[in-house]
Amino acid sequence: MNTAGSPAHPRFAEALRTLGLDVEVRRFPDATRTAAQAADAIGCDVAEIVKSLVFVAQGVQGAEDPQEGEPVLVLMDGSSRVDVELVRRELGATAVRRADADLVRETTGYAIGGVPPFGHRTATRVLADRGLLDHAVMWAAAGTPHTVFPLDPASVIAHAGAKLVDVRERPA
Repeated sequence: MNTAGSPAHPRFAEALRTLGLDVEVRRFPDATRTAAQAADAIGCDVAEIVKSLVFVAQGVQGAEDPQEGEPVLVLMDGSSRVDVELVRRELGATAVRRADADLVRETTGYAIGGVPPFGHRTATRVLADRGLLDHAVMWAAAGTPHTVFPLDPASVIAHAGAKLVDVRERPA
């Protein structure tokens, strides 16, 4: 892939090149920070958007600092919410909470609203909700709040090094 002139964030463009992925990165004049904004801009269903959400899991056995917490990336379709209790159980953690903007940027190298599913600054544990596989193509952030790219969900999961799990919040 020729990453020169790519609208993707430079770190993400490099990740695409390293992985040998030739994907179309689209840039939009208006932000696509939320799943709804991205779906509107692309013209797809909100469920076809991959949300890359960073959480902090505390008390995970084997973590560097179990008290401080370990960042964990959760990949979820845009129409669903993460069930934090299911994430906690999956990780064997004592508590799980959403990461703040500073930790998201420190961990991934990207700002909230532009976090791609892979190509991060640090190696992070990744969980992918099984619901992603319900779609032929998923759209994900390409490192900025204005850029997205399409990829089949199995490739998204594989390139993210994600563990396939069921962590979607179920309707009451």
